[in-house]
Parts: sequence; structure tokens; C-alpha cells
Amino acid sequence: QVQLVESGGGLVQAGGSLRLSCAASGRTFRNHGMGWFRLAPGKERAFVAGVSGSGANTYYADSVKGRFTISRDNAKNTVHLQMNSLRPEETAVYYCASARWATPRAAQDEYDYWGQGTQVTVSL
Repeated sequence: QVQLVESGGGLVQAGGSLRLSCAASGRTFRNHGMGWFRLAPGKERAFVAGVSGSGANTYYADSVKGRFTISRDNAKNTVHLQMNSLRPEETAVYYCASARWATPRAAQDEYDYWGQGTQVTVSL
């Protein structure tokens, strides 16, 4: 089985920062890209950031470029999302996802396993 467990969510004021973490098991971690998605109230789940299996390549939604950083530690089977300058509209449940392949992009169907999510709330 593949298991993904997110942590690090919480309440932060606008302009503040949070660092999300995801612990993975059940796959050869380095062979799969990883991504972060978010689900805001009243909206569809949307891509936030992704990283290739090796960690060499990263990609981001336009709205978070320059503020968020995705990284992975293949020795620890973890992936992280550093979020800076957070905005109230970024309040959402954030999900970690494991991709089918080593070099995924933003499409949700490229990911086949998902964590349970962690709540991020950004206040004024």
C-alpha cells in the first residue's frame, strides 16, 4: 500500500509563512514525482507545486511562483512545501500526492495516491 501523511498546517496571519511536510511509504520514493494541491471552499482542487523524482526539477502554479518552494528529501521519504507571504484566499486543505511517473506536471490524473490533507487558514 501507498501511504501519504501531511503535517504542518495551521492558522497564520496574512503575510506569514508555513512549512508543510508529507511523509511517504509503500513506494520506491525516488521513482515518483510528488505534488501539492489545495482545495478551497467552493472551488475545485487545484495544483500548487510539483517536484520530479530526483528533486532536480520543480514547477509551480503561476499564483505561487516566487512565494512557495517545493523540495524533497529522498533519504527520508519526505516532501515539503515552504509557503511565504500567504494570502487569505489561499485558505484551503492542502494535499500531498504521489505521481505515476518520475516527471509529472500539473494534471491531477498524473497522480494516483493522495494524502488526507492538512488545513491551512490565512487570516487578515
